[in-house]
Amino acid sequence: MPELPEVETTRRGIRPHVEGRTLSALVVRNASLRLPVPADLPELLVGHAVQTVGRRAKYLLLGFEHGSVIVHLGMSGSLRVVPAALPPDKHDHVDFVFGEIALRLRDPRRFGLVVWQAGDAAFHPLLASLGLEPLDDGFDGAWLFRATRGLRQPIKHTLMDAHRVVGVGNIYASESLFRARIHPLEPAGALGRQRCERLAASVRETLAEAIAAGGSTLRDFVGGDGRPGYFQQQYFAYGREGEPCRVCGTPVRRFVTAQRSTWFCPRCQVRRG
Repeated sequence: MPELPEVETTRRGIRPHVEGRTLSALVVRNASLRLPVPADLPELLVGHAVQTVGRRAKYLLLGFEHGSVIVHLGMSGSLRVVPAALPPDKHDHVDFVFGEIALRLRDPRRFGLVVWQAGDAAFHPLLASLGLEPLDDGFDGAWLFRATRGLRQPIKHTLMDAHRVVGVGNIYASESLFRARIHPLEPAGALGRQRCERLAASVRETLAEAIAAGGSTLRDFVGGDGRPGYFQQQYFAYGREGEPCRVCGTPVRRFVTAQRSTWFCPRCQVRRG
């Protein structure tokens, strides 16, 4: 599933092409996504200009003067800028057409969504209960220390809890914990101020580097310009079971927790709690 860096890469890729432009057509070839595409969406949007192209967690937001289109890419979807005249593939379900170009949603598994929220997008049920953005100024060691007091759940689970902090999925949680030298199963409440500072900085640095690299290529992810991401070439832990740690040479290990695989270095990430 595309995580925060992949979605942010897509946002940055499509923004110059559509922000400030008026939607000339909205073509819905298959409305049966994870949530149905609203039948009246063309009537609501055609003739109106996109004022902003934003992101909240793993959701893309196309902001109009009267509301926002909320787009999720699902497990394997993409939103690309293509010539409007380009014939669609069988998995190309929605086109936002701006004259000669289109934003085309391709979603082979149809786990994505395109929904509408009148007014402020933050009030949509999908967004209303989301936690803090890890790239916001408020996400730092002091916040992480306060947010984890009394928590017995593993710190990796806390990082992936979208009600606390958004967008840090399995890849970037594993990579951030490695960089911070913290075991994934360490109880969140056992982290002191120093380790919280180190982990918050690692999360921000990992996400920033991933965005700069265009995200990660998992399955068929590509950014808004159709190019793949390359951050997977920089992984320290994720997907490297049995391979030598890039820091100490110890074989990377894998275990499963909360139905998710987790990779770590048993020497660099010693569990304390």
